[in-house]
Amino acid sequence: MQNPSKGSGFILASRGAPQMTREPPVTLRKSPRQARARATCEAVLEAAARILQRGGVAAVSTNAVAELAGVSIGSLYQYYPGKEAILAELVRAMRAEMLEDLRRAARACEGQEITRAVHLLLAASLEHHRADPARAAAIEEAERHLPLDAETLALKAEITALVIAVLRAHDVPEPERAARDLAAMTNAMADAACLAGERDVDAILPRLERAARGYLGV
Repeated sequence: MQNPSKGSGFILASRGAPQMTREPPVTLRKSPRQARARATCEAVLEAAARILQRGGVAAVSTNAVAELAGVSIGSLYQYYPGKEAILAELVRAMRAEMLEDLRRAARACEGQEITRAVHLLLAASLEHHRADPARAAAIEEAERHLPLDAETLALKAEITALVIAVLRAHDVPEPERAARDLAAMTNAMADAACLAGERDVDAILPRLERAARGYLGV
């Protein structure tokens, strides 16, 4: 289930992103290895997230990010070939955190009833919204504008496989199809809540649970 904006556990696993005719590069030119280089990249990502949250994808540019981060444009370009690569790195980091949350939830599902398993998975899929829901929503919105790179696709595939495994362990018929249906359903509900300006995970979660339990007939 994925995002109360655009992507979470079951929520985000099935999402795609619109593909561009000529896709901009969304991977780093090189990985930062030294502490100073890592600090530069962290400053760039933090600046991009702040600009994204304040003004949306259109407001993000390499010049604006470099200025806010306090780094030279040349230093930025050492690691990021363009704004798409910066945004993609924000998306990958969020997806990786989500995957860790879902792995913990999947372990906690062992031996639990299906209703408890649904709660644990949905709660984990929304966990990244708790700390800063507006930022999470902005990053998920940015994902809509990016081509999916191999690493992000791999993360999404692992999230999907994890959900399928939990459903299969609880004897849900046709778990692959169930995971796909649940993702589509909860994604749509989460998107609608986000577009309506909702940011309270504790208010969104019970509605997603009711829908998922209804689908599963439990």
